[in-house]
Amino acid sequence: MALGFLDRERTIAPPGWSRWLIPPAALSVHLAIGQAYAWSVFKKPLEATMLTDSGHPGTLSALPFQLGIVMLGVSAALFGTKVESRGPRWAMAVSSLCFCSGLAIAAFAVLIDQYWLVVVGYGFVGGIGLGIGYISPVSTLIKWFPDRPGLATGCAIMGFGGGALFASPFSTELLKKFDALITPPAQGAAPLSGAVLDTAQDGIAKTFLVMAVFYAVFMTMSYTLVRVPAPGWHPGKEPPRQDRVLQSRANVSAKNAIRTPQFWFLWVVLCFNVTAGIGILERAAPIFRDFFPDSGDGDAASLAAAAAGFVAILSLSNALGRILWSSTSDYLGRKNMYRMYLGVGALLYTYVLLTTDANKPLFLIACILILSFYGAGFATIPAYLKDLFGTYQVGAIHGRLLTAWSVAGVLGPFIINNIADERIADGKTGPDIYTPSFMIVIVLLVIAFVCNELIRPVDAKWHEPATVDAAEPAPVGDVEAAAEIEDAEVAEVAGAAEKSGSAS
Repeated sequence: MALGFLDRERTIAPPGWSRWLIPPAALSVHLAIGQAYAWSVFKKPLEATMLTDSGHPGTLSALPFQLGIVMLGVSAALFGTKVESRGPRWAMAVSSLCFCSGLAIAAFAVLIDQYWLVVVGYGFVGGIGLGIGYISPVSTLIKWFPDRPGLATGCAIMGFGGGALFASPFSTELLKKFDALITPPAQGAAPLSGAVLDTAQDGIAKTFLVMAVFYAVFMTMSYTLVRVPAPGWHPGKEPPRQDRVLQSRANVSAKNAIRTPQFWFLWVVLCFNVTAGIGILERAAPIFRDFFPDSGDGDAASLAAAAAGFVAILSLSNALGRILWSSTSDYLGRKNMYRMYLGVGALLYTYVLLTTDANKPLFLIACILILSFYGAGFATIPAYLKDLFGTYQVGAIHGRLLTAWSVAGVLGPFIINNIADERIADGKTGPDIYTPSFMIVIVLLVIAFVCNELIRPVDAKWHEPATVDAAEPAPVGDVEAAAEIEDAEVAEVAGAAEKSGSAS
């Protein structure tokens, strides 16, 4: 019975079903798995309790997040076609199981003082839930909203960016309630007592466990509400006028899409845009402390609260950028929007690099815009793929493209954390810790800008036969077989026309 409930056939919308019920379903799963963006709240407590003897605590405390992002891309690529064929309800249920199990495993790992198991639970198991959950509604949304693909995917993917807006204060309050909101002592200060460390470690475990239960309940909304449109359904509306040069009514299979230069240019664009934002987001709380150590009332608790507020602000801009800029792309075109994400993003990083901590409000504005472009890149990419490759297997193509996120999930935190650890070891403090890493990010954004300029319409040789119905689930068959069917149909039509001409 349960398996039947998850079958794609059970999710086909009846006549009169409102398509506006689909974005809330997509939003609920993305809000839950977006908790990953609040990981920086856990960094200092874990460094103080489980990583005190490590040489690179900042790098090691990022590993669960990094592996989670890696597994997001890998699982999205591996299960993209399965998600298309099994449907969004199955995918959302599997995502919930993996993501919440990962949190529960992390709780157990902290209790038994095994940090490697935190990495496996939160990063590997939970990361699979991230990947499947992330792509689960994308294809469905594009099919429900062919007239507004940027708006539709922005609504859902906004949830992933905004997940930390709730999860950051939620996690902070839980850690505080369980006496686990601690930071490693400064160099030369007295070490924390064993009793404090034991209490904090127990509190971290309780926090993970409470979150596992909460998100398991919350994510049920996603797979009970979601539906797929009936074959042949169309809203009867035309998309708004935008850049028609890249937009095509033809469809390209996932198998053929990865053979095109357009796919790989977009891969670089997504990878480097994500690298530029994810490094700051993963280390947001420590970056704020390093740039503005006098924030709050001067004590550790108020500084931690101020840093958590910075994380929340960045998460809000990450979320709002996804809906605002992605919706704008329906009118201005995807290529133009990426020109802004990458070009203006490089200029903003240059500003932060040159002015450092001279002006806190302008620093915050620059970071807010950078994170809004970062989030918008995720929300706009499915519509960009739809323009280039059609809707036929856009979910599977999107899954393969998210391997760029996997690479960026390692590259961004590695650039920021590893260089920061080395600079701190060399005696650097404050903004100087991040100077080399920000310079690297600027170069990557410029490279991505050039790749976006090189994107052209997909060559017709990669198009699927015109007989392929994009509203149907993606079949597993070969493109060559479909082409043979099309040739046979063309020959049949030509024969009929010839007979008609002879008769007349």
